[in-house]
Amino acid sequence: MVPERSDKHGPRLDDALAGETEPIERGGHTGRAEEWREPEPGGGGQPDVDLAPDATLTGGTPAGMTADDVEGRTELARFLRPSAFPSDAAGLLATARDEGATDAVLGELSRLAEEEPAGRVFDNVQDVWRAMGHGVETRRS
Repeated sequence: MVPERSDKHGPRLDDALAGETEPIERGGHTGRAEEWREPEPGGGGQPDVDLAPDATLTGGTPAGMTADDVEGRTELARFLRPSAFPSDAAGLLATARDEGATDAVLGELSRLAEEEPAGRVFDNVQDVWRAMGHGVETRRS
């Protein structure tokens, strides 16, 4: 395999720059010539730094939703592209099939298509998620 060359530098400078990254690529260390430039390791026996020692920080969960709601709505949105809206439940089900949706998403949309009255149009993923009976964000006042 021929190494990539840049159009910005000549071959001589490319070789010099490649030599600077070789220790990192091969040896898994920084490749600094001066020892004082090496990053210092963490202190032995020191506790790990944690923003929430008694909890797990994984991101915010909007008021009115659970972490499972956020994850499920995100999964649904993966298969309902914005151009699919506005649409009825049957149209959204067809879009999700075309996008290769998971069985869980297709099952929820199939159930929605059976339960919703014909002609009900959904404007976005939030509307679909709410109609499926899941929690949605509540506005702060």
